[in-house]
Amino acid sequence: MPANAPGGSDPARFHAQIIKSGATGSGARFHYNQLIADYSRSPATTSDALRLFHRLPVSPNAASWTSAISALSGDPSTAVALFLSMLRRPSPPTQSTISALLKIISLSPMYLPIGLQIHSLSLKLSLSSFPFSGSALIGFYSRNGRPSDALKAFDEISNQDEVCFAAVIVGLAQHHRAANALSLFREMRIAGIPSTMYSISGAVRAAAESAALEQTRIIHAHAVAAGLGPNSVVGTSLVDAYGKGGLLPDAHQAFNELRDAGRANLVTWNALLSAYAQQGDARSADKMFEEMIDRKLAPDEYTFLALLAAHGNAGLVDDTEKWLNAMRADYGVEPGLEHYSCLLGAMTRAGRVEDAERFALAMPFEPDAAVWRTLLSGCMVHGNAEIGRSAAGRLLEIDPQDDSAYVMLANIYSSVGRKEDTAKLWMVMRDQGVMKEGGRSWIEVMGRVHVFVAGDRLHERSSEIYAKVRELKMQAWKMGYVENGGEGVWEHSERLAVAMGLVSQGAAVLEGKVLRVIKNLRICWDCHEFFKCLSRMVGRDIVVRDVNRYHRFQEGDCSCKNCW
Repeated sequence: MPANAPGGSDPARFHAQIIKSGATGSGARFHYNQLIADYSRSPATTSDALRLFHRLPVSPNAASWTSAISALSGDPSTAVALFLSMLRRPSPPTQSTISALLKIISLSPMYLPIGLQIHSLSLKLSLSSFPFSGSALIGFYSRNGRPSDALKAFDEISNQDEVCFAAVIVGLAQHHRAANALSLFREMRIAGIPSTMYSISGAVRAAAESAALEQTRIIHAHAVAAGLGPNSVVGTSLVDAYGKGGLLPDAHQAFNELRDAGRANLVTWNALLSAYAQQGDARSADKMFEEMIDRKLAPDEYTFLALLAAHGNAGLVDDTEKWLNAMRADYGVEPGLEHYSCLLGAMTRAGRVEDAERFALAMPFEPDAAVWRTLLSGCMVHGNAEIGRSAAGRLLEIDPQDDSAYVMLANIYSSVGRKEDTAKLWMVMRDQGVMKEGGRSWIEVMGRVHVFVAGDRLHERSSEIYAKVRELKMQAWKMGYVENGGEGVWEHSERLAVAMGLVSQGAAVLEGKVLRVIKNLRICWDCHEFFKCLSRMVGRDIVVRDVNRYHRFQEGDCSCKNCW
């Protein structure tokens, strides 16, 4: 046999050595399998890997088939065909075979039925209970948007290790199953299974989505204790989580730790830029972008999306347009529809709804539902009923069941005194069978996340919460606040969530003077105006993260400048 092992820089040279040696048997099969793997590492020699497999001078075993299937990473249909050929041979598939094929067919959702059949085969061969193939099944279902099936695949594994836990935690977090992800992370820690950078980053993502800032900090502390604090994957997830929570100083500190350790990559920079974008902090975003360029990091489409969003959320039309033009001209990054949408958003926030409508119709892309929804939202803020009606019509052409089109247009009609049109619109919405999405708001108090819906009376402290709402209403009236939305707005979910924060002792200790609420919909105008008044009444900052952006209510003003 040749003295050198496969895996060198020139697999063809080693191939020649094997042939000259005339070796046969299991030793030769091992080297040939390694050689197939070596050839498959480069797209230029993938065909050589397959040619070698089909002309092996020894009978192929499971490892040979697995190496050949792995070589077809960019060709799922051929990989599946080769796997079927394997099933007709004496060598049954192994964990490695199942894992390799599942990874390949995850490239497209069209192979989901085949993945289900592979899972069935894995059950028959008792392979799905092993951690390696079980983790591959979790990843396959997660990539195909089936978190419940991923969780079932996890439950089938007999001895779940840190890789299994990481796969399912990340998959659940990616598909908005935050409670499940955090529960499994806790289960993993109780079982004494070591954390990995992936399980921690998945748990951080889940905590950020559920507005559990205390949980984020606890996981952060655990990451440091586990020696994963300066890890780029963990650190970037922390930058993102603190940014989504509106804690820019914490996000910047997590970023600085990575940057100072030389581990801040482009994704890390983009995460911090996105944090500034959500706040509409264009000045800080510009500063970070300049520093990024000075460090010779090439910006990508996500960098510019954050930069454009920062200026767009601030209503800086000229600056947003400047950066949109600079993308292609100065940095060679082609703008997409989402980048053009940032400029349209800037126009609507600046009150230029007519210009925004013309821009939407002149864009080099077909406007999607998000474009018309943005324009409609701007019309609602600025009371433009005619353009609002046109935008709502175009939005309903794309999605006839979009409840936001009816709700925002009804609010526009109501604000300009067109009560009959408002009533007719509600009737049309009812006749079309369109159901208004229910508003939900979250607030974290003493490590527990409390969820409210409008008119919620199921909470264990409901009597205290409504007593606080009544108290706040009387105080607001004494300060001259006038409610325009009717008595029902006092039971909106965001008001109940804030009342919960105010009646709970200890919340101020954890977050200083800040009350933090997350809402799944756009905060209504009436609640927006009330929270400005409330921030003066209670002497505390109130941060609301709605579906559009952040609102920081401070001393009677909001950071959005009444444009969102």
